[in-house]
Amino acid sequence: MLPGGHEDAEMHRLTQEGALPQRRVVHREEKPGLPLCRKVCYAVGGIPYQMTGNALGFFLQIFLLDVAQLEPFHASLIIFLGRAWDAVTDPAIGFLVSKSPRRKYGKLVPWIACSMPFGVLSYCMMWFTLSDATPASLKFLWYLFMYSFFQTCMTCHHVPYSSLTMFLGGTQRDRDSATAYRMGMEVFSTLLGSGIQGQIVGSYHAHMMNGCYVSNETLPNTSTYSLTDSLENTVRAGLSAFCSSCKLWGRCRWPCCQLCVWYPHCHCALSLFFQRRAYVFASLVLGSIYCLSCLILIFGVREQPGPLSPLGKVELPFASCLRMIVGHKPYTQLLCGFLFASLAFQITQGIFAFFCTHAAGLAGKFQHLVLIMLVTASLSIPFWQWFLGRFGKKTAVSLGLVLIMPALVAVTQVMHNFLAFVFLVIVAGCSMAVLYLLPWSMLPDTVDDFMLRNPSCLNLEALFYSFYVFFNKFAGGLAVGISTLSLHFAGYHAADCTYNPSVILTLRLLMAPIPISLLLIAIIIFCLHPINEERRKQMRIEMEAMGHQAQRGSRE
Repeated sequence: MLPGGHEDAEMHRLTQEGALPQRRVVHREEKPGLPLCRKVCYAVGGIPYQMTGNALGFFLQIFLLDVAQLEPFHASLIIFLGRAWDAVTDPAIGFLVSKSPRRKYGKLVPWIACSMPFGVLSYCMMWFTLSDATPASLKFLWYLFMYSFFQTCMTCHHVPYSSLTMFLGGTQRDRDSATAYRMGMEVFSTLLGSGIQGQIVGSYHAHMMNGCYVSNETLPNTSTYSLTDSLENTVRAGLSAFCSSCKLWGRCRWPCCQLCVWYPHCHCALSLFFQRRAYVFASLVLGSIYCLSCLILIFGVREQPGPLSPLGKVELPFASCLRMIVGHKPYTQLLCGFLFASLAFQITQGIFAFFCTHAAGLAGKFQHLVLIMLVTASLSIPFWQWFLGRFGKKTAVSLGLVLIMPALVAVTQVMHNFLAFVFLVIVAGCSMAVLYLLPWSMLPDTVDDFMLRNPSCLNLEALFYSFYVFFNKFAGGLAVGISTLSLHFAGYHAADCTYNPSVILTLRLLMAPIPISLLLIAIIIFCLHPINEERRKQMRIEMEAMGHQAQRGSRE
């Protein structure tokens, strides 16, 4: 906000010059601000999208390859087709939300309430592992259907939720405050999802790698070998003795012997069995948080129409709306920059756990690195909020994206050094905060610019946000598809304990050179974005003048 005196003087100057219509001096009544309880309830509603999305981003790829034991080509098809389907549904759901009438409980909240039970169920079923005797084609169809259905349910949740900002009531400052609460809660939910999932399943990935060391007759990594591992190996040795005795008698009396029929080493089978149980348990925990967050949002927030954002139906057809949105140059440039930046970060995100497990020698520590990265990102958001207010959004996004480049290069060069990785992920976390904050902070300015240039087009907020989510999800599917296909052509095979130099080289290329190239393209696009700080000040004055005119018309 501009200081009060300077803002009034600027409004008076524009009025005298004819830029704004003459208006009577009206003594405005102070409206009660947006209650803190409503802000918190609205912010809590953003937990499911970021929590489940980051859990999938960090762990879905390694789950499909190492736990479900799908071929890399099948895993890449599942993720890419699921994300592609999800990207297609975003504009469709956004248009359907815009065309929805206002009902007793609102226009947006019913979408969230109806999609919640199906989203929770499909998320839990997605982490369920089918029997090893199931044909590969049925496994492929199962995970593809569950993944696609969950993404559809999440779209029905997130598109109305992101559009709900304009209908919380209160002043513009109240809505800005609610948005800040939302971003803080979404970063916390990112930490929550990845932290819970990582802490539950991370140790079992380390046990699987120790099983590979045992089968290769090598010692496990001393940095991850602990008393728990020794006790577990003792248990495995005892079970192996039982298996041998059963084989001498010609029959199996113990459950672990059924695993011996399918796998050459009993300890590897037991690790895989407990690993699958851990993924199911983690999905139940996150699914419960998903359900609770939606209930808090549904019962804690009521939609309030505003003078510039009425809760009405879009009258234009979809093709006309699409043509107007795509034809808005600032929005198109922002989408392109967001696409390349998101693609770079999601390639790194999707391959990070895999890189730590198979290339960096930190199989039992990657979940701690993810936790440190997300904590750093959450703590960095206040700094970047101050920085963009002091130096501008374009400067902040450029500097923040440049910050991660040296860290990515160093990660590919440092191996078996946990402390060095801690420092590097702290730097990466600072840069990750920019990706969370800046693109979503620049989007409202672009929407305001569109409204000022097209004052007759109302109720298009859901479409703007749906296309933004569309490009983000499309980048995620493309990122994971690129990484898994690269591993496929590099010769990676599930449960292969042998060292493959081509796989290690591919992981290093996916961690540094490719993301850095994409980030450089994104920085150039953001620097060319036409909405700078001067334009933002001008739009703020014009938007406030339109709000005053709407209030005066309603009173008359």
